Amino acid sequence: MSNLALTLAGFHHFSQVIQTDKPFKKLDFSAANAALLNRDLSETEVFTRFVFDELLQENKYAGIGGYGENRVIYRHRKHFEGDSVNPRSIHLGTDIWVAAGEAVYAPLAGKVHSFAFNDNYGDYGPTIILTHELSGNTFHTLYGHLSLASLEVLVVGKNINAGERFASVGNFPENGDWPPHLHFQVITDIGSYNGDFPGVSSIADRNYYLSICPDPNLILGIVENEH
Repeated sequence: MSNLALTLAGFHHFSQVIQTDKPFKKLDFSAANAALLNRDLSETEVFTRFVFDELLQENKYAGIGGYGENRVIYRHRKHFEGDSVNPRSIHLGTDIWVAAGEAVYAPLAGKVHSFAFNDNYGDYGPTIILTHELSGNTFHTLYGHLSLASLEVLVVGKNINAGERFASVGNFPENGDWPPHLHFQVITDIGSYNGDFPGVSSIADRNYYLSICPDPNLILGIVENEH
């Protein structure tokens, strides 16, 4: 476990990123989910009904999961097909599947590192990255698939307090054309990226990216309901 992962595991004062009274249901978008294998989810409205009506049982649950998952759903998104030899399918963050408009809160104090509208089909859509300091560790959290309104009053370097509402979950198509959800990712080495960072890697690059993107549930602390 990395120094940051150890620090996050030992810190017990994170604010909830998504505040909901609904129980969390784990969603599986890998080949192990037989319900996915014969579905055409290329139309976002169809995909949205599948997630919220079927998987989340008429919106009874909030969805959670995806860290390190080898996902088959990216076959429906050309954004991930760039390298036909090493296509990207390993999810590097955690997704929280909730309705569009749900508020997004900072888990701890930070500053706006960067933000962008990543406007490609299957991309992040509106994206915000925050920088944090915790026990001598500098790291970043990324929030993807937001509303465009979330970017309106931001400036780089703006202070964000722990527990402060600073964004909201976006709807399709502005959110990258996905069913409404928040992509939440932790990054230890952001390099020269601004307003963007890979959220999905190839299998060949999996170990590297997972080493610099520790499990977001160290911050989220969400208990997943398997049923």
